[in-house]
Amino acid sequence: MRLTTLNTPEGPRVGVLDGTAEDGTIRLLEAGITMLDLIRGGEEALAGIARRSRAGCDAVPVDRAVFGPLLDPPTVRDFSTFEQHGIDMAGKVAEEWYDQPLFYFTNPAAVTGAYDEIPVPPLATQYDYELEVAAVVGKAGSNLTPEQALDHIIGYTIMNDWSARDIQQPELRSVMGPSKSKDAALTLGPWLVTADELTDLLNDGHPALTAEVRLNGKRMGGGTTGGMSWTFAELVAYAARGTVVRPGDVLGSGTVGSGCLTPFNRTGSADAPGWLGPGDVVRVEVEQLGFTENRLVPGPEPIVVPRGRRRLAADR
Repeated sequence: MRLTTLNTPEGPRVGVLDGTAEDGTIRLLEAGITMLDLIRGGEEALAGIARRSRAGCDAVPVDRAVFGPLLDPPTVRDFSTFEQHGIDMAGKVAEEWYDQPLFYFTNPAAVTGAYDEIPVPPLATQYDYELEVAAVVGKAGSNLTPEQALDHIIGYTIMNDWSARDIQQPELRSVMGPSKSKDAALTLGPWLVTADELTDLLNDGHPALTAEVRLNGKRMGGGTTGGMSWTFAELVAYAARGTVVRPGDVLGSGTVGSGCLTPFNRTGSADAPGWLGPGDVVRVEVEQLGFTENRLVPGPEPIVVPRGRRRLAADR
């Protein structure tokens, strides 16, 4: 099953794809039901979708659909699971990296639609895309084994973790980690593809999906989720250790190797692509999950916030 959220005159409405993503129809559920409501409804809600979506419901051809933000997740955790990305960013992967799947929390309010325009954040001069796949939690759980955690994943979607590298660099030198550099936009969608749709592509317990990114029509990089050093089930189990994962929680894979601009631009080569700016178009395509395509536009003028005030003597 492929679920999505469309913008309609009645507001956001959840839809179910009938046919193919190229020329199918999206059958809409009744107004007022959100994607998060549906996920929280569990297996019973999913089982009733096909029947409800065909019972005299509204239908929109895919090529006329206006896709909105896929869901309003309670949390978004973004992991780092690809060795190549670590090499791309730092030149090597430290041995400690393999000890546990590290993640940071990013901004759920920043979720954008799969085809929305993306404003360049204030003060950002080195804006970047990040090619990722995300798992979405379908039911709550705590202290799960990886085997148990697999049953808590309702499905998968594309994720683009937009990043301001110039803002990120000083943040990473702080113990707090990335914050404002990752705060402006997070693209999910266009589909939430339920896990049962991907069973033929399972490798080591999770789907091995081929992914690529194009900038202004030119292929820039890509890879496969089969190269993750942890499976999605292991990420859910780690996230649930000592706490609770909840329906709708999003867990990003981290960036596929060569899935961002940074390694190309750091070479200093004359043919390096440079950073993103207004007018650039970024297309992320993932096997079975579809594609997102976003155009960059000018962002708002920055609101000045002063530097911190020294409250202690400089010699302390």
